Amino acid sequence: MKAFMDENFLLSTETAQKLYHEHAAKMPIVDYHCHISPKEVYEDRHFDNITQVWLGGDHYKWRVMRSNGVDEYYITGGASDREKFQKFAESLPRAIGNPMYHWCHLELKTYFGYNGVLNGDTAEEVWNLCNAKLAEPGMGVRGLIAQSNVAFIGTTDDPIDSLEWHKKLAEDDTMKTIVAPSFRPDKAFNIDKAGFTDYIPQLAEVSGVKIDSVAALQKALAARIDFFNEMGCRASDHGLDYVCYRPASDEAVEAVFAKAMKGESVTVEEAEIYKTAMLLFFGRQYAKHGWVMQWHYNCLRNTNSVMFNKLGPDTGFDVINTINCVNGITAMLDALNATGELPKTILYSLNPGDDAMLDTVLGAFQGTEVAGKIQHGSAWWFNDTKTGMTAQMTSLANLSLLGNFVGMLTDSRSFLSYTRHAYFRRVLCELIGKWVENGEYPNDEKTLGTIVEDICFNNAKRYFGIDK
Repeated sequence: MKAFMDENFLLSTETAQKLYHEHAAKMPIVDYHCHISPKEVYEDRHFDNITQVWLGGDHYKWRVMRSNGVDEYYITGGASDREKFQKFAESLPRAIGNPMYHWCHLELKTYFGYNGVLNGDTAEEVWNLCNAKLAEPGMGVRGLIAQSNVAFIGTTDDPIDSLEWHKKLAEDDTMKTIVAPSFRPDKAFNIDKAGFTDYIPQLAEVSGVKIDSVAALQKALAARIDFFNEMGCRASDHGLDYVCYRPASDEAVEAVFAKAMKGESVTVEEAEIYKTAMLLFFGRQYAKHGWVMQWHYNCLRNTNSVMFNKLGPDTGFDVINTINCVNGITAMLDALNATGELPKTILYSLNPGDDAMLDTVLGAFQGTEVAGKIQHGSAWWFNDTKTGMTAQMTSLANLSLLGNFVGMLTDSRSFLSYTRHAYFRRVLCELIGKWVENGEYPNDEKTLGTIVEDICFNNAKRYFGIDK
């Protein structure tokens, strides 16, 4: 029997072990999509206790606690940090087979040197150990990033953001990791959602453009894209409910916008007309600047209305959706490609049933700008498991070129989540190792090492144009 989480955790073959320890483990991290705060990075925030850095804002962990019947008071409510940590520790042992169990123990081992097992009985020991460690000078946000060997971080930023913290970080010679903004224009895109009419005046004020039409809106957004580009932005990100393609005349698009700005509800068809026009506009802008366009879709958000009204979005009540988006995706990519304005694009579906479909889409729209111009993004969110990652990479290998994959991202709000890259790399090496030892690929260490190092770092470095 193997020991729990030893040095060969998830690595069952000699080839897998060699690929991980001699190639994957040493590569820097490109965390090209996350939700961490650039302000906290610049200020080198030091956390008072493990609950602040571990449970604050982490709806993955909140779902574990809710699934164990923990009262919301101990999750997002007024309980003390110590009480919240205790409730999580008591819930964690029930998470057998859940990647959360692995993530947590990898984090405890990597950042705090804890080789034991977290549960209700050990919670006090772990609490004291972690808090003492967090009090050390090198355990602020910058220290965590540095010891994780992170070369690049892509945050998620609204078009109206001043990017003041990105500017300060770029001017700080002591910060060796690149922290770049990513353009997330969902609030200007979701014409059918609450807050749209309140957001447009904010965008107008920041951009200096009077927004009284779609044409003016696009002018304002183009100005913000130019600004983001000047600040080192390399990517956009779109949180789409689904991908549609409903082209219409400029007049029809303007009519939908005018209706919404009057405070009137728009129909599904009208929203799709507007969203199609805007997604085409965004794609053309990104192509002009050489950005990467990311589409995250098929998430059904805020399904629990009681808890949404109490806590708001991004609190753990979203689920996998199953809308068939192949027609919308291919039509949208084709429209951009037809005019030579298709940017580098990463496609993520929350529905694992889309894996094979997405992997065939890639082959239909690849270009010569960079190998793997159109990417199937890493197993996202609820698919970010050993099973999900293995399935995503197996499908990618079956139907496209796994060797050109840009690899893992954290998509996290936690500064301890970089161990998810180590988890991914172990899964990657295990997958490739089994193929090699089963005689499905030559035991050519030079080629295998290059493939692994490329997927872990070099492909993303090239794809996002990272200079250091």
